[in-house]
Amino acid sequence: MSTLIRYEAGKKPVRRPTEQQLRQEIIQVCRLLHQKDYCLATDGNVSARLDTESFLVTPSGYSKALVQANQLVTVDASGQVVGQGKYGPQRGLRPSSEILLHLEAYRQRPDVQAVVHAHPPVAIALSIAGYDVAPCLLPDVILYFGMVPTTEYATPASAEGAKVITDLITRYDALVLQRHGSVTVGSSVVEAYLRLEKLEQAALITKTVIELGRARPFPPDEVEKLAQWRSQQGLNRPGQDEEIRGACGVCSAAGSGGCLFPQTR
Repeated sequence: MSTLIRYEAGKKPVRRPTEQQLRQEIIQVCRLLHQKDYCLATDGNVSARLDTESFLVTPSGYSKALVQANQLVTVDASGQVVGQGKYGPQRGLRPSSEILLHLEAYRQRPDVQAVVHAHPPVAIALSIAGYDVAPCLLPDVILYFGMVPTTEYATPASAEGAKVITDLITRYDALVLQRHGSVTVGSSVVEAYLRLEKLEQAALITKTVIELGRARPFPPDEVEKLAQWRSQQGLNRPGQDEEIRGACGVCSAAGSGGCLFPQTR
């Protein structure tokens, strides 16, 4: 049955940027992360796949407002620093402390070309309060993400921090790390960043609705239309279709069996 949704998910051509282009793209996104208050001080990290066995990643301890293209670190699949090529050796530079999280995303998703880990404040606040970024409020969340799950808590920059994303990142392009931040992935650094923007906007709307104390979640037939569209476009990964319908059917809060918002008339 056709959902009569008139737009289609775009199929982006495979683009193989040069290392220099990747470095510039990462720096561009780093500046946006700082300007948008998604990464303050030395928070957050960005990486991109150079090839099947090496990755570019932001260095540890550098502000995203100040880091330079020649300071990005090249690591192998185990996280070890490897040759810097024409950019020359960068003595004393270490990869981000969250490199294990990035490498886990790449291991689980061969299609992923970039990872952005940020600290969006509203999404973090919702996770502390026990709320998910609600998919049953915004059609964009269902169409664009399916869902935005919240992981279990794990100590930042630890091996456990990588493990808590393992199952979820195989099915979703955006995750909230409980009490910590977000992980978004994409076919490019810019796409991974834009998914972060959409995530934090949805989190802000969710927070606002909670503060207003009123909400009218989608009728089930409208959720069904959106879920069908994702299926028709081939966007759902195994098990995702049922998860979307289940989450929107009950609008459940994280960790509880009740409704996230009281239904109003």
